[in-house]
Amino acid sequence: MKRIIAAAAAFALFLTAAWPASAHVTISPQEAVQGSYMVFTVRVPSEKEGTETTAVRVVFPEGVSVSRFEPKPGWTVAFERNADQAITEVTWTAEPGHGLDVTEFTEFRMSGRVLPDVEPGTRLVWKAYQHYADGSVVEWIGAPDTDSPTPAPVTVVVPGDPVDDGHGGTQGAASAANDGDGGSADTRMLVMLIVSWILSITAFTLSLVLYLEKRKQRARN
Repeated sequence: MKRIIAAAAAFALFLTAAWPASAHVTISPQEAVQGSYMVFTVRVPSEKEGTETTAVRVVFPEGVSVSRFEPKPGWTVAFERNADQAITEVTWTAEPGHGLDVTEFTEFRMSGRVLPDVEPGTRLVWKAYQHYADGSVVEWIGAPDTDSPTPAPVTVVVPGDPVDDGHGGTQGAASAANDGDGGSADTRMLVMLIVSWILSITAFTLSLVLYLEKRKQRARN
């Protein structure tokens, strides 16, 4: 009985600790056709207790050209250009009262293109920097597909027929991919949270049963 209680409690604690860590900054779509125009979506969950996400800076990978940003109420946008006037990074900053609490997330959208000279199979690595009101910064620049707690988002270039109209022709596909990826991640987090709750309740119940059994034995003696 004691071993069962200990195992259940330990597993519940593990899942509870692992759940918030699974909420990463992501960029969709995770795959993009070489030479195509599309909408990129940055999803940002706020993870720190007692403070808010107040700004998000994203540095674009080589091979991606971003030209437009969707307006977002409560947030300002500023971007940097290189010597060729190409936009190389963007920073979204929350206006007072619009920061993200630990239970919240938001999405930022921008229109751009995977350049036609980028070879299929190329991994486009985005670097994201999440700023909190307490002055801390989480750098989402860790190596992808590793055990890094803060992996950088990645878009993989795939072969296909590019959309060259310059008007975000693959916007629908990008949005669908984003909804699918985000929904899947949200479902996994919800399942982990529910399982951790169930195990915690089970461990508490078993502990209570064991305690009552001991009291009965003492009363008999």
